[in-house]
Amino acid sequence: MKKSLITSLAAVVLLSATAAMAQQKSMEGMKEMPMGKPAAGQSMHMAKGKVTRVDAGANLVTLAHEPVKSLNWPAMTMGFQVKDKMLLDQLSVGKTVEFEFVKGGKGYVITGVK
Repeated sequence: MKKSLITSLAAVVLLSATAAMAQQKSMEGMKEMPMGKPAAGQSMHMAKGKVTRVDAGANLVTLAHEPVKSLNWPAMTMGFQVKDKMLLDQLSVGKTVEFEFVKGGKGYVITGVK
């Protein structure tokens, strides 16, 4: 029985690690995605998504979002920086939100949440 439990736990750990690596790999590929038409200044984008993770210490939220037409992105799960820590109060795991974001220095930054 113990051997079966250990084998099952090892399988769960292996599957979790594989899923985490696949998510990281999909986010790395975003750098190669077409980013839509460039605009003068900073372009604001809108999307709807479900919060899957909040890291208040890093000022980061992970969202499983719908396609973003303005960037020609498919639906995906990715991390966003949050411009204002007060926005984190509106971002709890499991909540579906509409959000505005812009391209920042090292990724994309949420600037507003509805």
